[in-house]
Amino acid sequence: MAETASVAGAPDGACIVGWAHSPFGRLEDSPDLESLMARVARAAIEDAGIGPGEIDAGFIGVFGEGFTDQGFPASLVMQSVPELRFKPITRFENACATGSAAVHGALDFLAAGRGRFALVLGAEKMTATPGPKIGDILLSASYRRTEQGIEGGFAGVFARIAESYFQRHGDQSDALAAIAAKNHANGVDNPWAQMRKDLGYEFCRRESEKNPFVAKPLKRTDCSLVSDGAAALVITDAETARAMNKAVRFRATAHVQDFLPIASRDIIRFEGPREAWTRALAGAGLAAVTDLSFVETHDCFTIAELIEYEAMGLAPEGQGARAVLEGWTAKDGRLPVNRSGGLKAKGHPIGATGVSMHVLAAMQLTGTAGAMQLPEAQLGGVFNMGGAAVANYVSILERVG
Repeated sequence: MAETASVAGAPDGACIVGWAHSPFGRLEDSPDLESLMARVARAAIEDAGIGPGEIDAGFIGVFGEGFTDQGFPASLVMQSVPELRFKPITRFENACATGSAAVHGALDFLAAGRGRFALVLGAEKMTATPGPKIGDILLSASYRRTEQGIEGGFAGVFARIAESYFQRHGDQSDALAAIAAKNHANGVDNPWAQMRKDLGYEFCRRESEKNPFVAKPLKRTDCSLVSDGAAALVITDAETARAMNKAVRFRATAHVQDFLPIASRDIIRFEGPREAWTRALAGAGLAAVTDLSFVETHDCFTIAELIEYEAMGLAPEGQGARAVLEGWTAKDGRLPVNRSGGLKAKGHPIGATGVSMHVLAAMQLTGTAGAMQLPEAQLGGVFNMGGAAVANYVSILERVG
């Protein structure tokens, strides 16, 4: 497996000290990327209790393949926070893990001692793009040379993964429906979720006029939503965080990059996610993923969440279905997964997703998640994935104080 260098253990102890989150969905009152950024940039800085001029650098996550014709978005944040003028601001991109790539850029900046406060912002305006073009844009997160012709676009890529998994481990349609139903039920409690409706297992399990196949065996309820949205974080060093009103520490992080072509890997093993989880758990000094209080994981498609149960070590290979069918990943289970509703119900504005996951995890760990709040949330895991298990980011976060 080809991989990048990994950051593990987070020895600098960087902390999230402020955040903001827009609603996800069709946001007609935010017609462009600039207006989405404006919804969260200053709000996150104010939430941290600092002045905009105290931000030392900005890290902006926007997907790079055509949802906006503004191909140079880094400085757009200055339109709403002009105090950032002359500060270093950089755009980051790594497919659907773009938001986490921006988070890692901020962590590297702080670890290098180049500043005290970093603003991380992820945003995407997707719904203004025509449907066929959306499909083509998303397919750019696959290897076009050999995967361009897959019917169903990126959903078709994951449909092939599902078919291969079913061939090796048996039909898992019951488990996929259970994952969809769980996440939609959780999404009811998320005030920012695009779809706040408990669809129920039976609706998710059956093909119907309202739930047709998108790319067999994946139905509409197996696919994440096309969304607009933005989220932002303020991150600082451990010493500075001690004087802040709240702090959530990065106990460990890992980034693993794998081959782009699915033909170059045993795609249903999700080796990149598995390696990222292994490194992050080791860096955090944890014996198993069940030492965590919860996980927010990248359910771009229900088959992805199923295989991710195995990659994170919650279930052996081929037995991921047990985790959802036996209630392990329910909100009152041994490891609640996607209490936010996940990408499935919350929505998936590409550049914002990884930042959103960190915001929602930080809320859980500070006891400010409202109706989504889990009891005794002490340690949280975030897994954000770009492409078909290509760009893989794990964060282990813990409550401070």
